[in-house]
Amino acid sequence: METHYISSAVLNLKTIIRIVNKKMALALSDEAILNIKKSRAYLDKKITESNTPVYGINTGFGALCNVKITPEKLTELQENLVRSHACGTGSKIDRPIVRLMLLLKIQSLSYGNSGIALETVERLIAFYNNDILPVIYEQGSLGASGDLAPLAHLALPLIGEGEVYFEGKIIPSKKILTDKNWQALKLQSKEGLALLNGTQFMSAFAVNGLLKAYRLSYFADIISAISMDAFDCNMSPFDDLVHQVRPHRGQIKTAGRIRSFLAGSEIAKQEKENVQDPYSFRCVPQVHGATKDSLDFIRKTVKTEINSVTDNPNIFIEDDKIISGGNFHGQPLALALDYLGIAMAELANISERRIYQLVSGLRGLPAFLIENPGLNSGFMIPQYTAASIVSQNKQLAVPASVDSIVSSNGQEDHVSMGANSATKSAKILDNVLSVLAIEFINASQALHFREPAKTSQFLQDIIVKFRNEVPILTEDIMMAPFIQKARYFIKDYELNPEDILE
Repeated sequence: METHYISSAVLNLKTIIRIVNKKMALALSDEAILNIKKSRAYLDKKITESNTPVYGINTGFGALCNVKITPEKLTELQENLVRSHACGTGSKIDRPIVRLMLLLKIQSLSYGNSGIALETVERLIAFYNNDILPVIYEQGSLGASGDLAPLAHLALPLIGEGEVYFEGKIIPSKKILTDKNWQALKLQSKEGLALLNGTQFMSAFAVNGLLKAYRLSYFADIISAISMDAFDCNMSPFDDLVHQVRPHRGQIKTAGRIRSFLAGSEIAKQEKENVQDPYSFRCVPQVHGATKDSLDFIRKTVKTEINSVTDNPNIFIEDDKIISGGNFHGQPLALALDYLGIAMAELANISERRIYQLVSGLRGLPAFLIENPGLNSGFMIPQYTAASIVSQNKQLAVPASVDSIVSSNGQEDHVSMGANSATKSAKILDNVLSVLAIEFINASQALHFREPAKTSQFLQDIIVKFRNEVPILTEDIMMAPFIQKARYFIKDYELNPEDILE
């Protein structure tokens, strides 16, 4: 098994894909070990030499920040913090996101600005490497002071409490510690706060969402290109000259992809009767391109976040300072995750419009893409399904980041609500997948009626594989299983990460 060494080297999406796809083990670099040890030693020395109250180290939390805690109670203070904050509710989050939370928390703690003990970080790594994943719930975080409730559930197994996923089952954390012959940890001063303060719930959703979004964006281009030939569209709107005079990067990139995907298409080369095509076809570069530009902005924000220290207070050894600040505040991620939902919802919006055009009985295509319409309803109702999903996306895309509710007796008087942005964006992305799956089925069916003329070899190769899962339909049949198969095709089709992330 390959190993990824946690260090100060920049963590990015490509690195994360490599770690996940190769199921790499994690280990601390010598640099990270040194940083963690120095930070902990500095903190221990400060506590021994001074009785000065330092937030979260020898004081209460939130509105209780002025309550001084005696030295003999510091472990109890930290463990009480973890227990009291484990207030998650709602659905259990998916295990891939929990893995990302562990990875990102380990990364953030490795810089030596958190005062965490080496043993604690190494236990988190042991959880990751042994696929022992804490059970975490989707609701409970305000997105400041970080993701307190979700991260409390992440930390519970360290002290032998809570539950974990292991070998396909949910089991008590205490049992897994016994089975592994591991002792429950005794958290030292500040450790509970270092574990709970942070943005790793939001960040994990953002990373996971971006990886899905880039794939969906790429497939949206592929599927729209198939729909263009199926609807007998003009190629002139994709001429590079058009896009160089409005040179948004995503627009130029999308137009180039469409030209590449349709290169050699017999259908695209044919003379057209229609002078112009509907916007849902003609404006794919402008709409899909705007989403690409949005993803690039979100990616920069997320890259900064996952290479940052987001707990509180922060320790600066060289400057001899322990500073209570606000790096746990999730506003950058809240805005980015809202933007992710909005940008991706538009891919579904325009996709549903193409679905509508394809079933409308225009340009030589049969009504609802079926032989004997009337006796057969054909592809009438999948468009209804897509419309209902797109409508839900519009509701989900209302930003959470513009909301804030005062908490902790007014001490935490502005919060980001970024965790809600995160979970909403995840639902939107899943909805986009469903709408694109429906368009894929419709486009494949519609293209069948253009035969014997063929689309490009690139698209034909994909369609042949797709039709092994979703065949051409000649009469009414239950459609739900085919939509599910189309979803799996888009999710699982082997793509080069370099193609979709560049």
